[in-house]
Parts: sequence; structure tokens; C-alpha cells
Amino acid sequence: RSGDLTPVYVPQVEDEAIRDVSRAREDALRDLKTAKPRLKAVLLRHDIRYTGRASWSPAHLRWLREVVCPTPAQPSVFHAYLRAVTEHRERLGRLEPALHDQGHTWRLRPVVDALQALRGVQCTVAVTMVAELGARSRFDKPSHLRSSLGLTPSEDSTGDPRHPGAIPKTGHAHTRRARIDGAWAYRYPAHVSRPLPWRLDTRPTPLQDIRWKAQVRLCTRDRHLLVRGTPPHRVVGAIARELSACMWASAPQGPVTSETPSLYCPCMQRARVLTIHGKRRRRGVVHPSAA
Repeated sequence: RSGDLTPVYVPQVEDEAIRDVSRAREDALRDLKTAKPRLKAVLLRHDIRYTGRASWSPAHLRWLREVVCPTPAQPSVFHAYLRAVTEHRERLGRLEPALHDQGHTWRLRPVVDALQALRGVQCTVAVTMVAELGARSRFDKPSHLRSSLGLTPSEDSTGDPRHPGAIPKTGHAHTRRARIDGAWAYRYPAHVSRPLPWRLDTRPTPLQDIRWKAQVRLCTRDRHLLVRGTPPHRVVGAIARELSACMWASAPQGPVTSETPSLYCPCMQRARVLTIHGKRRRRGVVHPSAA
């Protein structure tokens, strides 16, 4: 009555179940990333080298199964590490399709579908972020979302000069990792890749415009930061920070329809936006309608 209480978002049982699947998948992925270097370290200690092109390809896995160790005591160690990699790969292969299947029947599927219109945000990343963050109504503006993810730079300033620092990493770790993984997709020039058309055909036209403007701006900003000599890990952090604003704008509060008023994209305010349906276009950029 006095306004001292703050309403909080309470996830439903189904939301928590999908979040558990998402975190189990992330645990399997982290275990796999830990097991792979251990297996390669065993081979490196005994100077057993793979002469093929790519590691962990089908050819590389066949080669691993045919490795002959020089002494009788080493096969037990080698096969233990190889078995760990195989088990983690199989566990990840079971959990990822399960996460996708649960996302297709989820009550928040319209939000997941809307997020997938953005480049670098596929089903796994979209379901992970929606399961962890919940409804968009929790955040009044994009800056609140960035702060909750720990993507807002720290600052140690006295007086007029500003001294921004690294991101504090105090926010939601699961969602921040998923957001940064999606930000790496903006390293290359803006274009429409093969998986994107079917994700865009069923989206409202305003949502497609947000997606294209965001792609042009973020790809250009990534290139400019790299040319200035900014370290790649700081560049991807900056792209992830702006990508969160675009995702906040794309995520609807209700079902995704052509009348959904989810058109405000804060990351476009300061951008030199090209005219999509007009004559002005940047060199080397092709709009989806002309692709």
C-alpha cells in the first residue's frame, strides 16, 4: 500500500524445467571443453600427433580410436580420457535436441521465435536467454537488462575525465555467456546467410527491419573497433552489450503478431542508419529484399 514492496518475476514450473535442461546442456559443454585438452595433452606428452586438417572431425575421431600407445601402461590412461570425451559428446547430443523440443511446445515460444530473427541468435541461445531471464516486462529499458547481465563497463572516474574499465561480470553468468557467444557472429560483413531466410519469412516486417539495421550497425562497429586496435575480447563484449538492446527491442511482451508494438531499438538512435527501402545504401551491403 505504501509502495515499499517491489514486484518480482516468479517463473512457472515449466519455465524452471526448461532452465534445468539449459543448464545441464551448458554443464555438458563445459565438461567437454575440459576433457578435450586433457586428451590432447596425453598424446602430446608421448609425441603422438595428428596429421590431418581439423581436430575433432569424424576423421580425427576415427584416428583416435586407432591410436597405439608405446607402452602397456598407457592404453588404460588414454582410453579413460577418450571415453570421457565420448561420454560428454553423447550427453551434449542428447540434451541439445531435448532443449529444442521443449522450446517448440513452450508457452514463451513466441518470444524465442522473435529473438531468432537476429543474427547469431539461434534456438539454443534464444531458449537459454528466455529461460534464464523470463519476461521482458522485468526490464523497463535496455540499460537495466545490460546491468543485470554484467555487460555495463565499470567506471573509476574522478571529475570530468571518464575512466571506464572492464565489465564487472556480476550479473547473470549463464545468459552473459550465451549473449557473448552470439556476438561473435558479427565479426563478418552484414549478409543474409542460408539459415536466416526461413527464420525471417514468418516474422513481421518491422521485426525484419530491426534485425537488418542491427546487423548492419553491429557488423560495422565490430570492424571499426578492430581497425582501431581494440582487443578482440573487448570488441565482442561491446557487441554483446549493444546486441542485448536489440534483443530487448525484438522480444514482445505478448504473442508475436504483425500488430506487436516491439519496434523501438535503442542501439539505432546514434547510428547512421541507411535507408532500407530508399536509394541510399552502404557499399558492400545487400538488403534482404534484394538478396
